[in-house]
Amino acid sequence: MNQQKSFEDGQTGSLYLVPTPIGNLEDMTFRAIRMMKEATVIAAEDTRNTKKLCNYFEIQTPIVSYHEHNKEASGPKLIERMKDGETVALVSDAGMPSISDPGYELVQLAIEEGVAVIPLPGANAALTALIASGLAPQPFYFYGFLHRGKKDKRNELEELKQIESTFILYESPHRLKETLKELHTSLGNRQIVVCRELTKKFEEFIRGSLEEVMEWAQDGEVRGEFCLLIEGRPPGEKVAEEEWWTSLPVKEHVEHYMEKEGASSKDAIKKVSLERSLPKRDVYQAYHVE
Repeated sequence: MNQQKSFEDGQTGSLYLVPTPIGNLEDMTFRAIRMMKEATVIAAEDTRNTKKLCNYFEIQTPIVSYHEHNKEASGPKLIERMKDGETVALVSDAGMPSISDPGYELVQLAIEEGVAVIPLPGANAALTALIASGLAPQPFYFYGFLHRGKKDKRNELEELKQIESTFILYESPHRLKETLKELHTSLGNRQIVVCRELTKKFEEFIRGSLEEVMEWAQDGEVRGEFCLLIEGRPPGEKVAEEEWWTSLPVKEHVEHYMEKEGASSKDAIKKVSLERSLPKRDVYQAYHVE
């Protein structure tokens, strides 16, 4: 059990999680500016972006790097500084630290070492998009970025298609068209809202069916970071039951019938072929050769 009283006087410093604007700099809160000014050091995902933000708000606090590729080395160093009484303000390039951005591991380390973790409220792309989407806002399910690999992405969508809540994805512009196609293949023609350039001058919401939005993506302006909000599974839609053997390799599937039911390899291969809708030669190859 861990009980934290965030503002009690103690021997250690603190880790402040400071949201930064997702586009419009006016979304920076007074408290966020104050904490970045009062902190001993700012830990930033990209020091160049954070320097621009600091220059705009006249923040003079030193900045150090903390990102996905150096977190194992820089995390413990930051923890030691906080244990010595220093205050660290963690920021990402845009939005909330830890939400599809670095921060989770540093929070874990801080908790383990008895350092207070203090979150500040502020800008977040997912919630900003959700409240203007026109889709049911609660309950909702935030997923973030899908895997890049096609097979992994399809497996993820097979799980997401069962959720009755509105679910939220992030996507980059160069993968948007492919992801829309995969969504349509897995989910059918559900309603979707695609948001781009949130809080900026060219903020845009594209609302419609997946087929309509796919058509827009062919000729529309696919620029900026995207937030996708997808209608949950309709209540009347039948949930497909997953076969017990889905996660088994073909060879183990065959061996199951041989060991548990005493079937010959020939009969087991025939049964697996029917269940998986695979040619018998492919099942034979998987069992005898691979």
